[in-house]
Amino acid sequence: MDALILARAQFAANMSFHILFPTISIALGWTLLFVRWRWLTTKDGAWLEAYRFWTKVFALTFALGVVSGLTMSFQFGTNWPGYMERMGEVAGPLLGYEVLTAFFLEATFLGVMLFGHGRVGERMHLLATFLVAFGTTLSAFWILCLDSWMQTPAGTEVVDGVVHVTSWLEVLTNPSFPYRFSHMLIASALTVSFLLVGVSAWQTLKGKATAATPRAFRLGLTLAAFLAPIQILVGDAHGLNTLEHQPAKIAAMEGVWHTERGAPLLLFALPDEKNQRNDFAIEVPRGASLILRHDPDGEIKGLDEFGSAHPPVRPLFFGFRLMVGIGMLMLLSAWLGTFAARRVAWNPERMPRPLLMLLRAMTFAGWVATLAGWYVTEVGRQPWIAYGLVRTSEVASTVPQSHIAATLTMYVTLYLVLIVSYVTVLKHMAGKPATEGPVTPQSGRAVTDVAEVISGSFNKRRILR
Repeated sequence: MDALILARAQFAANMSFHILFPTISIALGWTLLFVRWRWLTTKDGAWLEAYRFWTKVFALTFALGVVSGLTMSFQFGTNWPGYMERMGEVAGPLLGYEVLTAFFLEATFLGVMLFGHGRVGERMHLLATFLVAFGTTLSAFWILCLDSWMQTPAGTEVVDGVVHVTSWLEVLTNPSFPYRFSHMLIASALTVSFLLVGVSAWQTLKGKATAATPRAFRLGLTLAAFLAPIQILVGDAHGLNTLEHQPAKIAAMEGVWHTERGAPLLLFALPDEKNQRNDFAIEVPRGASLILRHDPDGEIKGLDEFGSAHPPVRPLFFGFRLMVGIGMLMLLSAWLGTFAARRVAWNPERMPRPLLMLLRAMTFAGWVATLAGWYVTEVGRQPWIAYGLVRTSEVASTVPQSHIAATLTMYVTLYLVLIVSYVTVLKHMAGKPATEGPVTPQSGRAVTDVAEVISGSFNKRRILR
């Protein structure tokens, strides 16, 4: 592989690892706010126990998200120096606003949320939880503004090869931003929903359930059952927007090689880019035109219309089907779980064991769907880094291939270790028996546990205890 492909692979590895953690922290912050509010209104100790456990998960997730985000930003200077030279007037302020508003807000009030319970008033602690949740969403706002602008540039002009801003309002409200932002927020909520349900199902199957388990189980299932169909509708609207502004991406996703009316919906195929055909195709006649044009005879542009300026087909074709397939499985499992849970008064211990095993297997389904969707989005922009304005090859560095390959190997190895560690620590926290006695607002044990998790101590005994 040449240096450009290796640099793209390295950035993809960093982005893939990083996006896992904001995907959880964005919606988990609002979930914690709801759980905290339920404790204040009901004084049910199970809600406070749930708040404390999932606050530990949030702290662990937030820490890894921050570290991986810093690593990702370093690559602008190492592998992509031309990015800031050509588009710094757009990217610099947006990234700066994200740090100055969202990150500072999160970092400041996260300490109050983690260590302030019993030390500050209940309302102040609730406010701190709200501000942390708001900060995570504000961070997503700025980052998705930039990414959406790269997909559908607006409010800018290119002068002597450099992108200049002509209207910040148009930059912030670029055509794909509303769809991308809402799609990502719902994806985060679904990821957290299945994390709640999956961990609760695991605790139940292993005999580790606590008083908080049924609360988290019901909350996660309810959110998933409600949001899964909404995500399908938002995704459809997002697809129509992409068809309007990035038709080459849609053509690659659907495997449409030549412009045609009544294009079939390919359920499965093996795209052959060299010969521009789909082998072993299983298709629904006129399905793609019906979905994308809302007309069975609607016209879909083929990849041949774009010459060489179209993305690689196979990653988009299979990534899109993986995302949709996981989404449909989420919908099915959420509705089956909700139907069964309602019949047993939302008590997971009375749920059918096969269904609990299915829900446990879906614990990280949101991660898989999110990664597939981000690959479709980012690979589908190629060969442009700012669609129609600047090509990716124009901003890459001249770092030797061997150097990029070496750092890529180190990154991937480190990330595999970290992701296994994250899941392992989460498993041990979920399996920890509740032996702390009654839960009271003044109890400080949760503070100690959170401090141990985020301190980064290398004492395995303390972390797993």
